[in-house]
Amino acid sequence: MLAGRKVIALGERDGISGPAIAAVAAAAGGDVVFVATECFV
Repeated sequence: MLAGRKVIALGERDGISGPAIAAVAAAAGGDVVFVATECFV
């Protein structure tokens, strides 16, 4: 589904973390280029 696409994974501290989003994107064939977990208040 994401094969050949670059992915930026921005997670949220109280929600889904960046590394979790990156793992799903990589499993779907995406090329994860940046991962971050931020606190959006």
